[in-house]
Amino acid sequence: MKILAIVGLPGSGKTTAIESIKDLGIVVTMGDIIRDEAKRRNIEPSGVNLGKIAQQLRKSEGAGIIAKKCVDLIIKLEDEIIFVDGIRSLTEANIFRKFWKFPIIAIIVDEKKRLERLFKRSRSDDPKNLEELKERDIRELKFGLDKVLKETDYKIKNNTTVDDLKRKTRDLVLKVLQNY
Repeated sequence: MKILAIVGLPGSGKTTAIESIKDLGIVVTMGDIIRDEAKRRNIEPSGVNLGKIAQQLRKSEGAGIIAKKCVDLIIKLEDEIIFVDGIRSLTEANIFRKFWKFPIIAIIVDEKKRLERLFKRSRSDDPKNLEELKERDIRELKFGLDKVLKETDYKIKNNTTVDDLKRKTRDLVLKVLQNY
């Protein structure tokens, strides 16, 4: 089994990058664990609510709980290639690395482009204004995402077009899988 992660700040292009490779394997999204928990608790999946649930889970069950739930899910899968979306800390990355090699690819984008993309995509948990974006970034960085971004194995700069990001991602992932 080959497992690798795609990371980045909200609006960096992770979803677009993953679209270009999802035909190669299965995507496990860590945020889905949080969204499922919100659904189980009958809580609206807004950005603020999802952030609170993520913090509560990590506080009550440990910093790596979401990664542990994903590992349990992945072990049950029969696919050869799994892409993990949503790593937020080195603690989470290290949980995956107890089981697999787990290379991490970061999608990096200038803040101005990231802001534009977030305001356009309109997901229920997306920030509605600059203040909400800053709050979300602070929450993500408190989990340790900044350390993950510094420690990634590969980086893809995403300041051009969607097609360019998809091409760069696919080329890099195929190379990583070949050398896994």
